Amino acid sequence: MVLRGILGLVALALNGLVFASDYREEIKSIYTAQLGPLFDHFHRHPELSMMEQQTSARLANEIEALGYTVHRGIGGTGIVAIMENGSGPMVMMRADMDGLPVPEKSGLPYASVARQIDWQGREVPVMHACGHDVHITSLVGSARMMAAHKDAWQGTLMLIGQPAEEAIGGARAMREDRIWERFGQPDFALAFHVAAQMPTGKLAADPVSPYSGADTVDIVIKGVGAHGASPHRGIDPVVLGSQIVLALQTVVSRTLPPRRPGVITVGSFHSGTKHNIISDEAKLQLTVRSESRSDRRLLLDGIRRVAENMGRVAGLPEDMLPTVIVNEADGVPPTLNDRALTIRMRDVWADAFGEDVFFEEERLGMGAEDFPFFTTDPDIPSVYFAVGGTPQADFDREAAGGEPVPSHHSPLFKVAPQESITLGVEATVLALMTLLQSNE
Repeated sequence: MVLRGILGLVALALNGLVFASDYREEIKSIYTAQLGPLFDHFHRHPELSMMEQQTSARLANEIEALGYTVHRGIGGTGIVAIMENGSGPMVMMRADMDGLPVPEKSGLPYASVARQIDWQGREVPVMHACGHDVHITSLVGSARMMAAHKDAWQGTLMLIGQPAEEAIGGARAMREDRIWERFGQPDFALAFHVAAQMPTGKLAADPVSPYSGADTVDIVIKGVGAHGASPHRGIDPVVLGSQIVLALQTVVSRTLPPRRPGVITVGSFHSGTKHNIISDEAKLQLTVRSESRSDRRLLLDGIRRVAENMGRVAGLPEDMLPTVIVNEADGVPPTLNDRALTIRMRDVWADAFGEDVFFEEERLGMGAEDFPFFTTDPDIPSVYFAVGGTPQADFDREAAGGEPVPSHHSPLFKVAPQESITLGVEATVLALMTLLQSNE
């Protein structure tokens, strides 16, 4: 066992050389023979959140055939696959697998024409418009590589196929199904996302926060109804709601420190039924994005303060002040990478792929992920990274005034599957082999 551990460490020290030759060619061969057709299947047959029955079954069967012990139906349609390989840490790698209710217009020869009955009973088109088909295909590739090279690592590998990331519910459901208690709590956790806004061949690994926290908030505004020609006889919730919308814009700029990001967006404003009637109620729907638990509290407290006090400005009595409802079940904390672990992984990837592999442009949006439900309470050191999905030539064409690169969740969304999947497998296997070493 000790000799095997020493040999594993020697192999690990040569990871860069190995991946520059043998492993990389092996992954390319696996893509041609197996992963390419598997991606084609997954892309043609997407399924909605918590309805991933066929996707989950195919993913489970592919991994089980490699010698893993696979547990199905975790948190609904989730799977947990385990491979034990001697003493050492337990490391988890997660891939999400749900599609979106989007009609595909990519023009790809393998474009989805799938339709499904959603949770409201409506028949909707379904598409992998966020690249989750890349993630699960890469998970199979990583599973195959780790099973084929058990002499290079020690410990327990846990692979997770997660449902309903798009609904921000799958990771929570798997935790509520007691996966750590049933299968063991990982010492480290990994995940990645393909990024259409990054060139192929590039990796991104933010040492702090690759994704923001998100909350959905409702504000219910009571007013006093009246005739539209006699506004003095009522208290107009539309005017009050408009004042609240404008005042909310100051919560970020005057509550958070200037160098800390936050977003409050009012996505829906509903009130009234007719031109000449002042309604007695308005409803606002908000999304709130933050980068830490403390910033989240500052923003939510600020929203409540603005809504209630604008009600007082409008002359509402205390028992009619606007009500702020934070939908806790829909919220997700920020994705916080373990800084030391991320720097360690970046060093490993730089040795294997070269320093220029990293895409270092500033993150401009505040998208959210439900991966933190796996890595918080208890806190598990984790790294969430990204793999480029769009050829550089497409960005060059866009910069020259050509067709823009489609964003995630667009009907036009597409990525280069071979480049995305193979780099996803390479980076994942390197990270797993780095972490899965004997405690001896």
